[in-house]
Amino acid sequence: MLETIWFLLWGVLWAVYFMLDGFDLGIGTLRPFLAKSEADRRVMLNAAGPFWDGNEVWLIAAGGVTFAAFPTAYAIMFSGLYTALMLLLFALILRGVSFEFRSKVESASWRSLWDTCHLIGSFLPALLLGVAFANIFEGLPLDKEGIFQGGLFTLLNPYGLAGGVLFVLMFCMHGALWLAIKAEGDLHDRAGAMAVKLWPAVAGMTVIFLIYTFLNTKLFSNYFRSPVLLLELLIPVGGLVLTRVFMASRKWWAAWGASAAYIAGTALFGVIGLYPAILPSSLNPGWSVTIDNSASSPLTLKIMLVVALIFVPIVIIYQAWVYKTFSHKITQEDLDYEEAY
Repeated sequence: MLETIWFLLWGVLWAVYFMLDGFDLGIGTLRPFLAKSEADRRVMLNAAGPFWDGNEVWLIAAGGVTFAAFPTAYAIMFSGLYTALMLLLFALILRGVSFEFRSKVESASWRSLWDTCHLIGSFLPALLLGVAFANIFEGLPLDKEGIFQGGLFTLLNPYGLAGGVLFVLMFCMHGALWLAIKAEGDLHDRAGAMAVKLWPAVAGMTVIFLIYTFLNTKLFSNYFRSPVLLLELLIPVGGLVLTRVFMASRKWWAAWGASAAYIAGTALFGVIGLYPAILPSSLNPGWSVTIDNSASSPLTLKIMLVVALIFVPIVIIYQAWVYKTFSHKITQEDLDYEEAY
């Protein structure tokens, strides 16, 4: 029972991370396409600036839960996917540094350098996260000892790349919606128009990925065994449809909330399909890493559950305060503030 609770919490933490950090990764990826001036670039930076580091807390939490609740899975994941995870880490570091360093020197070439770093540090994590989770959904080539029989290019298979493209597209749409909320004037209009243009691509890629998932993975097995679980699909499908409905009426906050539900629901669909495996083996299902053969002791899981019940609500309350405090549109006064990016 405790293993199942922690598996669900593990999935929820990843879903929350994708839902929150997804929009600032999307904004960074879209900057070359939406920013027409230095003022636009600064608005886009400040649209994500107060939130990006807090959003990444959920990535740390998801990694921490993997380490503490399912240490065997953590060890196999971080050894087998070492190169991909290192690239992800360095890209996230590069993005964080770009926020702080960009305006330290009054030089166009200096700012251009860090703009490029910010683009790489936004696009690459979105792509790598999609590739990594698609490969987990499909099954990793794990042998009996849990050793990954492959390399980085093993992950760059058609299904993995399809997952990467889906993540990039849905994060870009999510980021465009957030920018439509935060920006004014022409940038606001361009962001809203970009979100509308991206929606068909996201919807089309979602359908392609679902069909590919049905043909290439065993994720639907749990849903066929318990058809009531198919109700979970109402979250991503409903979120995606409502995103377009709210876009049409220019209700950007509602559209962003629906997009967040779509992203979280998509992630949870995969997690539910995996259960009870965390890292399925494509070589032999019996060699899969599951919640039963990778979990910590019951005492550890009980202690962690108490800690989570205390501190997770505190983090949620703090982040809700941050989002409320910085929910206003970005104006010239905000850009003139000495702490602005």
